[in-house]
Amino acid sequence: MSTLTVDLGDRSYPIDIEPGLLSQAGLFKPYIKGPLAVIVTNETVAPLYLETAIAACGNVHVESIILPDGEQYKNLEQFEVVMTRLLELNAARDTTLIALGGGVIGDLTGFVASTYQRGVPFIQVPTTLLSQVDSSVGGKTAVNHPLGKNMIGAFYQPVYVAIDTKSLSSLPSREFAAGMAEVIKYGVIYDETFFTWLERNVTALKSLDEHVLSQTIFRCCEIKAEVVAKDEREGGLRAILNLGHTFGHAIEAEQGYGNWLHGEAVAAGTIIACKVAEALAWQSASETRRVTQLCEAFDLPIEGPSSMSKDDYVKHMKRDKKVEAGSIRFVIPQGIGSAVVTKEVTDDILTHILS
Repeated sequence: MSTLTVDLGDRSYPIDIEPGLLSQAGLFKPYIKGPLAVIVTNETVAPLYLETAIAACGNVHVESIILPDGEQYKNLEQFEVVMTRLLELNAARDTTLIALGGGVIGDLTGFVASTYQRGVPFIQVPTTLLSQVDSSVGGKTAVNHPLGKNMIGAFYQPVYVAIDTKSLSSLPSREFAAGMAEVIKYGVIYDETFFTWLERNVTALKSLDEHVLSQTIFRCCEIKAEVVAKDEREGGLRAILNLGHTFGHAIEAEQGYGNWLHGEAVAAGTIIACKVAEALAWQSASETRRVTQLCEAFDLPIEGPSSMSKDDYVKHMKRDKKVEAGSIRFVIPQGIGSAVVTKEVTDDILTHILS
């Protein structure tokens, strides 16, 4: 088993990564402080892993809440469903919530945990590649609003993250590809050596080679843990983790949540950001080509919807959480392995790339 720690002082927590991890009886018990644990999951994941997760809770009483599956359900309505059930169960401040599923379940459960009785502990059990390498780590929790993605939420850290790489064997290929968009992002913003390693291991990753998958997930979590430890609340460095997201969130909101998977929108947004970097002379055409080719290798989109105009992007980006004093701030690569947050993207550049 590989273990990492997100170093946040007295709120630090471990991330365990291992094939078959969930099968360890009582795995969650050390992190459950009270007599009740509540597993929040969805209709797709429950038949696959709910019974195993219950066994991992040890001898505490366990209840489950099963939600519909899909990004379109990461909303205040489902937030209220979970809250109502917790109240019906008389859940107390020592009740532990367990998020069993992908990014939607993790984000929604974490937001519930941050607000129920002003905060209860929660455990992240990510079952998709995207959630294993990104959304389960770092404490960003949220639900969507029709006018903007992740606009209602809180920074709230889990007490434990359990990553069982065997859960990826049940993941649809489209969902796996969407997760690879976040994996590629880490190489672009932080680690050129890792990016090159990904280029060399496309076949192994697509065939779900257990060793290569574990190495990939470990490095992504390691990078995110380093960044979050330095900047938990996105005051500076952490913003680079949003490469591709400003454009990508605009795509998701404009197209309707769930029509484009989050990772698909991030991939298209990453290529747009690379083209902006070229226009600013911060990145070479050959580097943009490498990023494009790696996205293509995993069957990810490399451009946004043809129906979207520059104005469609801008109206959503103006609601982005990185907007400062009315100006949109963009995460733009400076060659593979580095990225910055900048306001230097002119309207002419956006018009040229997005029109």
